[in-house]
Parts: sequence; C-alpha cells; structure tokens
Amino acid sequence: MRVVRAPSARDEALRHLIRDRGQLHKEVLQHRERMRKLLVTMGCWNEVDHRSFARWLTHGDLTCHDGTPLLEELRERLMRETARLELAEQQLATLERTLQQCLPAPARDRIACLRRLRGIGHIGASHLKLELFWGQFSDRRQFGACVWLVLRPYDSGQSYVDQGISKQGNRRVRTQLVETVRCWLRYQPDSALTRWFNERAQSSRAALRSLLLRGAKCSHCGAI
Repeated sequence: MRVVRAPSARDEALRHLIRDRGQLHKEVLQHRERMRKLLVTMGCWNEVDHRSFARWLTHGDLTCHDGTPLLEELRERLMRETARLELAEQQLATLERTLQQCLPAPARDRIACLRRLRGIGHIGASHLKLELFWGQFSDRRQFGACVWLVLRPYDSGQSYVDQGISKQGNRRVRTQLVETVRCWLRYQPDSALTRWFNERAQSSRAALRSLLLRGAKCSHCGAI
C-alpha cells in the first residue's frame, strides 16, 4: 500500500492566492504589450509603463511619427486599456499585501530560508513553498513523483524504449524549477552543483556533436 498525501484546506487556499497573483501579473504584462503595439503602429514610442502615460493620453500629448495627434478612436481604446491596466495593477498590489498577511509563520520562515540561496527571489520562493513544499518528502523518488519529473518507459515485451520525462502534473512547479535552475547557474557559477552540471553538459554536447558528424557523412563517398 502507498500513502497519498493531499494538501490541507489551508494549503490549498494559499495555492489559489499565489496562482491568482500569477494570473494578474500576466494580465498586467498583456495590457502593456497590447498598448505598446498599438502605439508602435502609429509611430509613437512612448513607454506605456511610465507613470505619466495616463495623463499624456488624457491631455492629448501623444502624437504619431509625423507629429499629428492620435486618432480619436485609437485614443479612446488606449484609455479603456489604461483603465483595465490600472484595475489589474491595483488588484495585484492588494493581493500581494493579502498574501503576506495570510502566510503562517512556518511558511514565512521557509520562504526566508529559500531566499538565502542566490538566484531565488521572493516570488520564486513563495511559489516553491506554496506549490511544492507544503508537504514533506522522504526521498528523491517522492519528490520526482510529486512534480512528475519521472521517466516514461515503454515495454512491449520485444522492445524497451525510454520516452523521456513526463509532462503531466503541476506545470507551475516545473516552470518555476526551470527558472530556478537557470538562475542558479547564472548567480552561483562556482558552486559544486554548477560545476557538476557544466561537466555533464559538456560531455553530452561533445557526444552529440560526434554523433551528428558521423550521421552527416555521405553514404557513397564518406564526405561530410
């Protein structure tokens, strides 16, 4: 028999907060990018994340590339986008304050411990704590099963093929882990784990290059 550990109701509620935070942050970036692209089509290169952008838009200070005012329809659309952007930013700021107040002391201590590692910031540490470290893992097998970083072997009786790593499970955790690895390699280049990864990657790249060179030879004359 195997024990299935499910998060408590409190842990699941905190998950919703951090996930909603990620959705609101995505919406803020989408609004800004959409406004930027609309302005670029008219030759206007003003920064949409500037604090004075809404005032410039209201007073008609934004112009096209030839100095003419923006079209009225475009200006009204940008004003509606600005209103939605301000609402998303307000909700994001409120949610971040609420998240800090709702976190229990053990969760804040775990986040503080994760932030001691170079390359892990507050948001990344919060994601790891609330999405992954709500429970305890006895070994690496349990950890890999939780994030679905496990192999998918195919065994038909006559052939055995490794189909790579499964992509099921919590995609938010996998995304955060990939970002953590990249930041670890960048900000901790002298750590033992980074040196091990570089040695492993260099040997893999050399083997792949050798395989590609062998496969690129002509079947008739042997020329590459």
